[in-house]
This record gives sequence, structure tokens and C-alpha cells, in this order.
Amino acid sequence: MASNLTNEQPKIELRDRLVLVVDDEPRIVNFVRMNLELEGCRVIAANNGREALERVRDNLPDILLLDIMMPGMDGFEVLRRLRQFSTVPVIVLTAKAESDDRIRGLELGADDYIGKPFDHRELVSRIRAVLRRHATPPPMPQTTLKIDDRLTIDFAKHEVLVEGTPVNLRPTEYRLLYHLVQNAGWVMPHDVLLTKVWGPEYRDESHYLRLYITYLRQKIEEDPANPRYILTERGVGYRFIDFRNQPSQR
Repeated sequence: MASNLTNEQPKIELRDRLVLVVDDEPRIVNFVRMNLELEGCRVIAANNGREALERVRDNLPDILLLDIMMPGMDGFEVLRRLRQFSTVPVIVLTAKAESDDRIRGLELGADDYIGKPFDHRELVSRIRAVLRRHATPPPMPQTTLKIDDRLTIDFAKHEVLVEGTPVNLRPTEYRLLYHLVQNAGWVMPHDVLLTKVWGPEYRDESHYLRLYITYLRQKIEEDPANPRYILTERGVGYRFIDFRNQPSQR
């Protein structure tokens, strides 16, 4: 039977959250600052990549809003260097809304992506959603799940082993795997997975789900193009193999 996981999302308080806005356009910085200060946030700014990295080290912000198109060090390079020393949540703000740029940002470690121009209500909603994901790990059963001789998952330790070797999963990948495995054998519709893993604001953002399913398959499948663990139910959603009831297929 599928697990009875709630869709309720905890309320995220923005008051006194420290937000770092990285953009070389003063009008964008001022627009974001004004709207976030109305929510009770504390806002600091950087107008180039090097200053942004220094601000992260010195001020330890709760979240980073990062422009891509900046002179000198662009946002992609900032992300690459940032992820070498920090797991601070990052939302990319950019006029470059092409799919390839969005995917590149996510691959480099961004948590979300909003194209310019953006509505301040959407920005606040996305900030809440990203902070909620980072603040609320999924519940962890105190058991080790041996999927087969190749794959073992220990949710209590946040550990995934492939052929005995630990696999490094990002927080979003871990949450996605958790919900798939806890509902093994059942089809998880796209909108349900998006709501559980990213939040209700993302139930129509199917590209996030496709991208992170690809990431997971690359890390745990022997042949990602012909997956044996995470199966696609075309037009509906995804299903993790029912490892509990089919031991003979391992």
C-alpha cells in the first residue's frame, strides 16, 4: 500500500531572513530589496561575482538571488565556485530564460530559476518554497532497504550505496528518491511528486521533475537509458519497482 504522506506544507517565516541579491542592475536590486523588506527580510547586495562570493563567506545569508548576465564573472561561474564551499540556497534571476541556460543553472547547483521580468509575489512564493525544502527533511524510517544486490538505501543515515559505494545525492534528489521508494510499486503522478518534493507552487513545473529523474537515474541505474529502478509511466508519472513483493526478480 502506498504510504500516507501528507501534502501539508509548513509555514515559512521570512522575517529577519538574510537575503543576498547579486545583480549589476541597481533598479533590480532596489525592486527586490523594497519588496523583500516589506516581508521583513534583511537584504544585502553585491553587484559582481567576486563581491558575491565574499558576501556569502562574510555574512552567511539564508538565501542567494543570483543574476546570470554580469560582466566579468557571470552567474554560472559564481555558482560553480560557490558550491565548492557553501550549500546556501540559490535562486537564479535572469533574462536568459532559454531551456539550456535553465538546465545549466540547475546542474551547477541552483535551487530554482526565475526569468526576468518577474512578479514580486512569485519571487516571495519561490523563496518560501526553496527555504521550506532546505528546512524540512523528509521523515526517515529507521530501516535499511536492500533493493537488490546492487542498490541499498538507508534513509536513517541519508545514505545510498551502489555496489557498496556511497553515492552523493543532492537534497532535492534525496527527497525525490524518498517519495518514490516509500511508494514503491505505485505510480506517482507528476503533479503529486512536484508538490511533495518542491512544493505546491511547482505542481505545473514538469521540467524540474524530468531533469531530476534524469539525475537520479544517472547516479543509481546501471544503464540510465534502460532503467530498472525508476520506471516511466508515460503521460502519468513515475514508479519505483516493487522490490518488497518481487524478490525473485533481483
